[in-house]
Amino acid sequence: MSDLITQAQIAVDREDWSTLVNLLQLGLFTPTPPADGATALADWLPLAMTALAEGDFQVQWEVAKLFPNFGKVAIAPLVELLQDDTAELEARWYAARILGELNDVAAIAALVTQLNTSTDDDLSAVVAEALANLGSAGIEALTTLLPAPATRHFALKALAQIHQPAIIEPVLMVVADPAPAMRVLALETLSTFDDPRLPAVFMQAVKDPAAAVRRVAIASLGAHPDWVINGDRLSCLTECLWDLNLGVCRQTALTLGKIGNETAVPALKRVLLAQNTPPDLQGDVILALSWIGDSTAFKALQAGLPPHNLELTGAVLKTAISQLGRWSDPARHASIVQTFSRIVERSSEPELRLAIATALGELKHPAGLEPLIQLLADADPVVRLHAIVALQQVDPEMAYSRLTGLQASPVLSESLRDGVIVALREWNAQLPR
Repeated sequence: MSDLITQAQIAVDREDWSTLVNLLQLGLFTPTPPADGATALADWLPLAMTALAEGDFQVQWEVAKLFPNFGKVAIAPLVELLQDDTAELEARWYAARILGELNDVAAIAALVTQLNTSTDDDLSAVVAEALANLGSAGIEALTTLLPAPATRHFALKALAQIHQPAIIEPVLMVVADPAPAMRVLALETLSTFDDPRLPAVFMQAVKDPAAAVRRVAIASLGAHPDWVINGDRLSCLTECLWDLNLGVCRQTALTLGKIGNETAVPALKRVLLAQNTPPDLQGDVILALSWIGDSTAFKALQAGLPPHNLELTGAVLKTAISQLGRWSDPARHASIVQTFSRIVERSSEPELRLAIATALGELKHPAGLEPLIQLLADADPVVRLHAIVALQQVDPEMAYSRLTGLQASPVLSESLRDGVIVALREWNAQLPR
């Protein structure tokens, strides 16, 4: 063993770090007599600390993996390196991480002390992460750091990484923090849990003066529909559709859709039909109504579309077409085809007509054959191609029969006749020979 240590010391003197790492691995994993074990560790530890302090990133990475072999005897030199303001920052990072892995009372105390005194945010973040890696042992240590403004942010971020119910109590201490960013982080952390104390906390946050806090609270409620089954809570949430912040309004619409409660439909309908509702919010309301998906939601959505509402932008109308094309209730499909037919008659916009062709193909309702045939006359070849594909999806035999009959009709417009010819050519090309 002494020969290996001598070689390792020579490698240190020459700054031959790769050789040193190899010797460390050999020395620490070579069985030694029990009487010599402690002495061997004491001899190897300074060499490992030198490599950690002076080696490059790859050397530090390899050496750090060896430190569990040293156990508690490594704590004191690691703490010294962690607290050394003149040491390389990367080396101090590794010291913090190794101390966290050792899961020892002295190591925890050193990490807490460092987080209390550090002026380097990057180092503080690594120390907090090391405490988080301690799990239950780290929760108690991190909780002691929450009252101090200087360490609260790092302690809360570390607690957020510990997915254990034990963090709920300390994080609840921060939900009323003066800083909106801290309240946001606390709510995001708590949103991953289901605890009887939390619904009231999030409903209170819905009324927070900071829009960012309101938005994250509302988004979290969407992941916990059972928190909003109370009528008063749902009413409080629907009021946020009229929030002064557009982002909050949009998140509210999406959350109401995820909750899926039909009693929210009237409020969503009012927003959809209201004058000056921003297009982005209209699109989110349409999504919400389609997610709710019952008869009242369908009627509300239909009321917001042509011919009842001619003010929707193309992008919003395209969203509505896409959602209606996926409507799950077959009883509504005939009515949806009628809506699409009216839009085809009124709009020459290629994107809308393309969206309708795609949606009719997804619905697969026989009544969709006629509007799809009309789309064969479109001036845009992409629209015509999608109409051909959709005809084959709805009812291939009926569509082919209808097209062959139309081909002989003397009353077709020239554009439609051309479209029918192209459709039949495509169709015949796909038939087995």
